[in-house]
Amino acid sequence: MRFRFSPAAAACAVMFAAAPLSAQDALAGPIAEPAPICTDRPTKGTATCTVPKGMIQVESDAIFWTRSETGGQRSDVLLYTNPTVKFGLTDSSDIQFNLAPQVEVRSRVAGQTVTQRGVGDLTVRFKQRLTDPSDRVQIAVVPFVKVPTAERGIGNGEWEGGLVTSFQVPVGAATLTLVPQFALLADSLEPDNRHIEFQGLVNLAYPLAPRTTMALELWTAQNWDPSGTVRQYSADAAISHLLNNNL
Repeated sequence: MRFRFSPAAAACAVMFAAAPLSAQDALAGPIAEPAPICTDRPTKGTATCTVPKGMIQVESDAIFWTRSETGGQRSDVLLYTNPTVKFGLTDSSDIQFNLAPQVEVRSRVAGQTVTQRGVGDLTVRFKQRLTDPSDRVQIAVVPFVKVPTAERGIGNGEWEGGLVTSFQVPVGAATLTLVPQFALLADSLEPDNRHIEFQGLVNLAYPLAPRTTMALELWTAQNWDPSGTVRQYSADAAISHLLNNNL
């Protein structure tokens, strides 16, 4: 079994071969070494690269924490590991499964804290690269669906889905990535109805050294829920270092 591992900040990725070499493969000579592992994490962006055919790649945070405050109520959400498992279907497509095995939600209202723990929702994504690897501009599409595996309070108990599109183009020595995303979400007050959420992202990645890359990122989410539009914005930075092609 071939093994590849790549950490980046609080996120990591592992890649395995799905099957051992056959006798015919062995007689044909050595297989070319795959390109260095390519991941979506640790940024919010989605890269256009896919997992090599027949290989399994695992990307996971160590721990992910968010805090929100609204109308005197504070909510902390902690995701422990939150792995994404990817399997290469073809030379230009893969399928991905994301599920946090342990989610902790702490809600504080009027000085009292209520904690809820459980498994998160399952998200299934299919990534298809539409361009040739030699093209200057790379394009990929990623339809996804969220399966409501989390109990209410951790999730909303509703099926949801959408489409991500990723565009990558070189800008001098850097790489510019644009990621628009549209999702069809359940209304907060009438879950049987659906509304649109848009997310937009601009990422600029620059190589600091042959194996070290820094990325700067601007992100927004516009959730047009009928009960009230929720707008979010963030500016993020990340550094990733590749020790070798497998680590």
